[in-house]
Amino acid sequence: MPINAHQIKSYLSYWLDAVDEHALHSPFFFDFYTGVVKGYPVPLTVAESLRKKLLADTRSVSFTDIGAKRGNNIHTTLGAIAKTSLTPVRYATLYKRILEKFQCKTIIELGTSLGINTLYLSSAPGATVFTFEGIDAIAETAALTFEFAEVSNVKLIKGNIHTTLPAFLQSHRKVDFVLMDANHTYEATMLYFKMLLPKLHEKSVVVIDDIYYSKEMTEAWKALKHHDLVYASADLFKCGILFFDPSLNKQHVILQF
Repeated sequence: MPINAHQIKSYLSYWLDAVDEHALHSPFFFDFYTGVVKGYPVPLTVAESLRKKLLADTRSVSFTDIGAKRGNNIHTTLGAIAKTSLTPVRYATLYKRILEKFQCKTIIELGTSLGINTLYLSSAPGATVFTFEGIDAIAETAALTFEFAEVSNVKLIKGNIHTTLPAFLQSHRKVDFVLMDANHTYEATMLYFKMLLPKLHEKSVVVIDDIYYSKEMTEAWKALKHHDLVYASADLFKCGILFFDPSLNKQHVILQF
């Protein structure tokens, strides 16, 4: 995705404001930063082997976009999709460390893409990952990713998330961790959060990907971090992280990463 003026301006602001552990007075965020954010990325061998294969895959894929470019007919290759949509290793390993830190077991991933990040989430101890993908052609490749990696704790849910997510939530318990990396619009981000909120608890963690993708995603991030039931948030530029523990008493930090 080409870098736009909003992203450049947002990054400059982030770069000026981001802090490390030396400026963190909150015990919670000091511990989170030193123990999770600064953790060493340990690549998952099977995931990175598959990432290389997907990046080199020249097979053609055609679909109609249902996200931020809704309605556009896309004609591309699996390799091109992999190049632009796969979660970088440093973030995939960060999400895994979050799961381990907060002992998250029930995981929702909105936006499976080709399934590489899902493998990282599924490698956390005791995790069960419910991953949602709205584009059939991409979901089919993700299913092959999971089959090749021989994972048994990943449940792939295909179809438009607007309908599959509420149907899923009606029959499932509380959720420990959510990664929202699907429809990058204000409307969808706010809608999915509203759907998920009744299933979250004090120790849940919600990650919003690409919070500076566009002005409307940044507006969604601003709205969510000030939501009445969000008691702390962390801005890592590529993603924003929400916490729901009332004892955190409305804290917001911008962290170097």
